[in-house]
Amino acid sequence: MEKLIKTVDEEKKILQVTTVDERWYIRQSTDKVTGLPIYEYVPSVTWICEYYPKGIAYYKWLANKGWNESETIKEAAAEKGSKVHQAVADLIDNKEIKIDSKYLNPKTGQEEEFTLEEYEAIMSFVRWGKEIKPKFLQRDFVVWGDGYAGTVDIFCEIKGEKHLIDIKTSQQIWPSHELQISAYKHAQDEKVKLGILQLGYRLNKKKFKFTEIDDNYQEFLAAKIIWAKEQKGIYPQQKDYPLKISLLEETNG
Repeated sequence: MEKLIKTVDEEKKILQVTTVDERWYIRQSTDKVTGLPIYEYVPSVTWICEYYPKGIAYYKWLANKGWNESETIKEAAAEKGSKVHQAVADLIDNKEIKIDSKYLNPKTGQEEEFTLEEYEAIMSFVRWGKEIKPKFLQRDFVVWGDGYAGTVDIFCEIKGEKHLIDIKTSQQIWPSHELQISAYKHAQDEKVKLGILQLGYRLNKKKFKFTEIDDNYQEFLAAKIIWAKEQKGIYPQQKDYPLKISLLEETNG
C-alpha cells in the first residue's frame, strides 16, 4: 500500500500519514509513566467523517453513476480540490497567481497548469475575498482534538467575528462536511463561527457560496464511535514513521 508522509507542522513536529484508505496524524510525545519519548497518533477528522451517512441524495448519485464512474469522478475532484487549495494558500500569502501557474497534482506527483474549471474556482475565491474583506489570521494549520486531528483551511475575522472556514470545490455540502468543521472548532480554545466556502459554485453568478454551519460536534462524536468500532486494532506501525531521517551518520559532540 502506498504511503504519503509529510510534515504538516514543523514547530510541533506533526506528521500526516496518508494511505489509500487511512489518514493519521502523528506527533512526538512523552510517556506519562516512563518519561520516555513516544509517538502519539490519532485519525484524521476527514477519515472519521467518512463513517457518517452522506444522505439519500449522495447514495442516489452513487447508484446512478455506478461504482467505477463515481470513483473516477471523486479522484478528479480530489485533484482539483488540492490544486485549488494550494493556490488559495498562496493568495492568502499575497502571492500572485497566473493562469499558467503550475501546482502539484497529488495523484501524478507532477506540477501542472490549471484547468479552466480550477482557474475559475480560484477566481471565485478572489471575488469572495474582495466582497467580504476577511482579515486572515491563519491558514492551513493543524488542530489536535480529543483523539483526532485535522487541518483547518482558513481562520479569519469577518466583520469583527472570528470564523473557521473550510474550502470545498464540490457543488454540494454533505453532512460529513458539517461534522468536519465542527470537530475543528472543538479542537480550538476560543469561540468561533463556522463556515463552508464553496468555490467554482455553478448555481449563481458569483461562482462562490458561503454557508454558515451549526455546531454538529455531537454527530461527529457519534461518527467517531463508529470509526473506533470499525477500525478496532488498526494503528500505524510507529517504527515506519521516524520524525526525522538523514543519510548522515549521527555523531556525538
